[in-house]
Amino acid sequence: MLAHPFLSPIKHPHFTHQTATSLPPHAAVNNLLRHLQNQTAMATTTKEVLVDISPVIKQYTDGSVERLFGSPHVPPSPEDPTTGVSSKDTTISPTISARLHLPKLTHPTTQTLPILVYYHGGGFCLESAFSFLDHRYINLLSSSAGALVISVEYRLAPENPLPAAYDDSWEALKWVCSHADLNQTHLEKDQWIANHGDFSRVFIGGDSAGANIAHNLAIRAGSEPLPGNVKIFGAILSHPYFWGSNPIGNEPKEDIEQSLPYRMWVFVYPTAAGGIDNPLINPLVDGAPSLSGLGCSKMLICLAEKDPLTGRGLVYAEKVKKSGWKGEVEVVEVEGEDHCFHIFDTETEKSKNLIKRMANFISQ
Repeated sequence: MLAHPFLSPIKHPHFTHQTATSLPPHAAVNNLLRHLQNQTAMATTTKEVLVDISPVIKQYTDGSVERLFGSPHVPPSPEDPTTGVSSKDTTISPTISARLHLPKLTHPTTQTLPILVYYHGGGFCLESAFSFLDHRYINLLSSSAGALVISVEYRLAPENPLPAAYDDSWEALKWVCSHADLNQTHLEKDQWIANHGDFSRVFIGGDSAGANIAHNLAIRAGSEPLPGNVKIFGAILSHPYFWGSNPIGNEPKEDIEQSLPYRMWVFVYPTAAGGIDNPLINPLVDGAPSLSGLGCSKMLICLAEKDPLTGRGLVYAEKVKKSGWKGEVEVVEVEGEDHCFHIFDTETEKSKNLIKRMANFISQ
């Protein structure tokens, strides 16, 4: 079991082991608490906030960032005790890494599996392929779908503003597909992908910001070839993070600049042409790439009734259907649930059903 950060040993040059043991226990604790309170007060008074998007993230004028939301990183596991899924981490480039999830194989030497290249959510500035929430969720999805999942660790804003995450995500997808290119003799291939990946069944997907990434990669794949001439078979857009200046559904009609999706986009991509109506965040805007050019054969769009992003997600789905795109669109809207509910609590009946629906989309 991983130790919670607040339960980990505290090491500080002004509070040594000797100091602690030379005082009565309660006195030592009181001294430590007083010291930490003083340090916190000093930090608060000396650091000036540049951007405050509480309860999500803060950025200070000295360039430091405080992430207020997220789950701790967890290591990969040779075999997850709940699902039997094996996981390992790999480096794709100096700035991109990934966690691979391999379900238990019935024929270890010959079995091939569908491939899911997955992009985590977090508003382009939070969470990780290595975080507890995503690791648990992807293990469940990998096991249920019988799929090899490559969960991409792309660079986060504001340290690396967009389009860094889009660039990293595309490079990661190309890296996966390059395992199918027999001419890539110089590539040090990952054995899980090389031995067990079925390149006729390559999927991309993500939740929230990750679903936004998946959409934009599908658009790019419609006009730009992937290594090995690999084609994306399907895309999963779960609670996609799309927004725009013209309110849709239950989006706020006034002071839209104060809405969290608006503020987050401006924060992670301050130089975006068109701002909140840049086609990367608003695929419905005039001048956005035609949805008829989506480079995949089928799409699953997962939404939740109480999610503020759902209204725009429904319109997106209808626009895809009417665009002239030749693929198949499935839409799932879960009643009574909110944004990415299936990741935060994987044990509810509705969460299990949604994960199973995604798994069926991949396996069938």
